[in-house]
Amino acid sequence: MTRVLIADDHAIVRAGLRTLVKEEADLELAGEASSGREALQLAEALHPDIVILDLSMPDLDGIQVTRQLRTTLPAARVLILTVHQDEALAREALRAGASGYIIKQAAEAELISAIRTVQIGDVYVPPKMLRALLVEPPRASATGPRPEELLTPREVDVLKLLVQGYTNRQIADELILSVRTVEGYRATLTDKLGLHNRAELVRYARQHGLLP
Repeated sequence: MTRVLIADDHAIVRAGLRTLVKEEADLELAGEASSGREALQLAEALHPDIVILDLSMPDLDGIQVTRQLRTTLPAARVLILTVHQDEALAREALRAGASGYIIKQAAEAELISAIRTVQIGDVYVPPKMLRALLVEPPRASATGPRPEELLTPREVDVLKLLVQGYTNRQIADELILSVRTVEGYRATLTDKLGLHNRAELVRYARQHGLLP
């Protein structure tokens, strides 16, 4: 029996996933979490085989949780669930150690297929994203102003850590700043770049060579 842990901050999404898992004879619902920290705690306590993990949660995002699970529960396979059909985020998730990346709007049959794929140790990405993921995006040919034309060196430092999945607290500790100051830098980045979510920031950072 394959034990599945579900982590999503939306109760309706968890209910749908719960039903889906329970309808499969060889899958067992190990538990449910509504935040990233709770997912880590339950994973350590319950040792699930598969963790279906929402990318966007209020405390720790799915990529941060995945990185920590690689250390605390390396045998577990992580399937990232997200509304973002974004190749840069998919690459980041897979590099963090996820075994799959699937869009929330996918049909139930595709979600089951994704679970089955990671269940046997393979990697799942939506077929329509596969071609783009196989090609490394251009770096030097990015359009728009260079970061150094818009941002101060400290703002670039904050952006680099932000797109690597650091929390405000972790950025503050790394750069020896207050959390409030980091929050101010994040607001400034949004204003200067005109980018309003993490997916857009990751895309910008990758286009301009700011991701390791």
